[in-house]
Amino acid sequence: QVRLVESGGGSVQAGGSLRLSCVASGYSDRRYCMGWLRQVTGKEREAVASIHSFTGSTTYADSVKGRFTISQDNAKNTLYLQMNNLKPEDTATYYCAYDPVCSGTWNGFAYFGQGTQVTVSS
Repeated sequence: QVRLVESGGGSVQAGGSLRLSCVASGYSDRRYCMGWLRQVTGKEREAVASIHSFTGSTTYADSVKGRFTISQDNAKNTLYLQMNNLKPEDTATYYCAYDPVCSGTWNGFAYFGQGTQVTVSS
């Protein structure tokens, strides 16, 4: 059973920074993808960033390119999302996600954590 536990959310002013962490356990795949998605109440979940566990290749939503950085520490089974120059429109619940086969699509993320709230005030 894959388990994902996020932490690091909070409230910041516009222009500030936060770093989200996600500790993963219960998986045995050697090549997988992990990512961050976010959701505002009443709206669909949207992609933020993803990373391939083996190659380290990353993808980002256009809205966060140049401001967010996804990274992983495989020794600690931990995924990170460094968020800089935060904007009010980044306010959302952020979910860590796991795709056991790196399907190449955001719909391939089948496992999610409980989410962590990020609130950015203007």
